[in-house]
Amino acid sequence: MRRLPGHGPARITGITGTRQASAISVAVMILALTGCGTAEPPPPPSAVEQPSVDAPAGPGDHADVTTTPARAADPCALVPKAAAERLAGTPLQDAVAAPESCTYTGPISGPTAQVEVYVGAGAKKILDIDRELGHDLTVITGVGDEAYLEDGAVFVNAGGTWVAVRLVSLADPAASQQALRDLARDAVTRL
Repeated sequence: MRRLPGHGPARITGITGTRQASAISVAVMILALTGCGTAEPPPPPSAVEQPSVDAPAGPGDHADVTTTPARAADPCALVPKAAAERLAGTPLQDAVAAPESCTYTGPISGPTAQVEVYVGAGAKKILDIDRELGHDLTVITGVGDEAYLEDGAVFVNAGGTWVAVRLVSLADPAASQQALRDLARDAVTRL
């Protein structure tokens, strides 16, 4: 090792000792944060199960509730492009699909329109949030097990599978209510 003029062994040792202490401190923190690498990874989450009721249950009576997996449904198949275009009242671009959603958007040249279809827990969550926000929901009878209509959206539960269809448009929401009802009936037949 070559020594620099004016720097004795104490100076070099002091710098090296500080670096060693810093390196040891970093190593101890890494081991503490990682738990020494002995923890096993958590097990994968189990499939989402939806409760189904075999008979009406009274308050606090859970004896008749069983869990069954919800049926997987293709959101784009539940609301095909032609049906989305009828609802929006304008031509739409091809669907952008995701595992539990399907979105049709209006052309860039306009008019502004978008049809969103959600299936499963996400559809139910949208309904729950709208309820919490105090949105006006109208019960639709004769569609699935339960169905609700609000301005620009419809929610349907059929056999434990929730479907939500939302229309984003500059048109008056009242003008699309019948089309949303019809679309809900059609979607239930495709489940």
